Amino acid sequence: MDPRYELPSRNYFAREALPQMYTEVRQSLADRLANVQHFALTSDMWSSRTCEPYMSVTVHFIQDWEMKTACLQTSYFPQDHTGEHIAEALQDAIASWKLQEKHLVAITTDNGSNIVKAVELNKWLRMQCFGHRLHLAIGHGMNDTRVTRAISLCKKIVSCFSYSWKKRRHLAEVQIQLGLPSHQLITESATRWGSRQQMVERVLEQEGALAKVLSSDKKTRHLVPTWQDLEVLEAVQKVLKPLQDFTDALSGEEYVTLSYVKPVLHLFNESLLACEEGDSELCKSIKTSIVEYLNNKYSEPATTDLLEMASFVDPRFRATYIPTEKVDALKQRAVLEVETLLGDQSSCQPPYLRVPTVPEPADGEAAVAPKAKKKTLASFFKCKATTTAPTKREAIENELSSYLQSSSVDSDTDPLKWWKDHEVVFPALSHLARKYLLVPATSSPSERVFSCSGNIVTCHRASLKPDAVDRLVFLAQNL
Repeated sequence: MDPRYELPSRNYFAREALPQMYTEVRQSLADRLANVQHFALTSDMWSSRTCEPYMSVTVHFIQDWEMKTACLQTSYFPQDHTGEHIAEALQDAIASWKLQEKHLVAITTDNGSNIVKAVELNKWLRMQCFGHRLHLAIGHGMNDTRVTRAISLCKKIVSCFSYSWKKRRHLAEVQIQLGLPSHQLITESATRWGSRQQMVERVLEQEGALAKVLSSDKKTRHLVPTWQDLEVLEAVQKVLKPLQDFTDALSGEEYVTLSYVKPVLHLFNESLLACEEGDSELCKSIKTSIVEYLNNKYSEPATTDLLEMASFVDPRFRATYIPTEKVDALKQRAVLEVETLLGDQSSCQPPYLRVPTVPEPADGEAAVAPKAKKKTLASFFKCKATTTAPTKREAIENELSSYLQSSSVDSDTDPLKWWKDHEVVFPALSHLARKYLLVPATSSPSERVFSCSGNIVTCHRASLKPDAVDRLVFLAQNL
């Protein structure tokens, strides 16, 4: 290294390099968003380690038939978290990026009363976060004294081993003796229902080893699960185990998720949460409670219309999971919306709707009449063909019928790649797919921003200014 070279200081990166990089990345994202026809948002509130409140906003759109996502801001929010203030902040967020409200399809949020009111004040369409809804549904289904007691016992068992290294050592020895996996116990997180299922599963897996260790100490013998407790835990495990994968799958942001919600609800009703002959009374009660809660919350007309249209334009599902009596109405709504979308385009008529015209002769040119041909005998028997170009609505209806009758698609097919390959075949319906397939089913993108923020605003960097936090989180998410 050249001894004359001066290593840039911390102030150089903080005051020059990072602000310049932020400006460049922000301008690049603004240029991409300028050409977006439709977009969706997610938003959530978060408090840093220093108890400073922030609001995150993420944007989702389809570009070249690829799902794109970006973090717009992690802004400091010192005002009261009322619906009016949040509504104003959301308006300011999209205005700062020059995004038009008429292009917003929906915003996905949790079920907080303040954010729900904010969306209502802005008159936006809100998608309920499926992850939060499922969490509340499971909590509603677990509202039973037997379940409460069994879960409380599990927590006490986990706590007992968490604070005693001797018991953990004894547990490891007993696991080897009984041939059980050398697994640690899992602690439940109040905000993640999946952690409850994992805790119960681990306690059932290690039940033999836990009983032996706990019974060896008179102070912990009362924590040994009884057969009634084990029966309740097995019922809980049987209900929750199949639901774990759905939350993880629907929390993605790089692929289509909204079109899955309708099929998943159908699967819950018909298969996973349907009462079976061998189910216990408690198991049936939990399943019924969860299903009724979800069906009730997703029966709102606006939410139902959004989910049905998203499923309809997904070539894997189409009209499969839509009630038969609603299919015709959905088709009519799709045709009307495609007409509106085509009308909003600068070239409102796609190529297949354009009627060819005969060019007129240029000025000064005389129209030369074609030389008359001698009629043949067959010409007297020719029928005059009457051809009329289809209207815009008729063309859209024909395209919709062809789409519904086209060959079935494998469930593992990427719907965006399918539309990219078939955009030429269904040019009008592709506008509808671009609009509805971009909405995320959960608000996980905003929560991932919070996780990123937590890695930035650490105990050793608790004095970061809000503007610096916004820049660092923006660069971490969008680079």
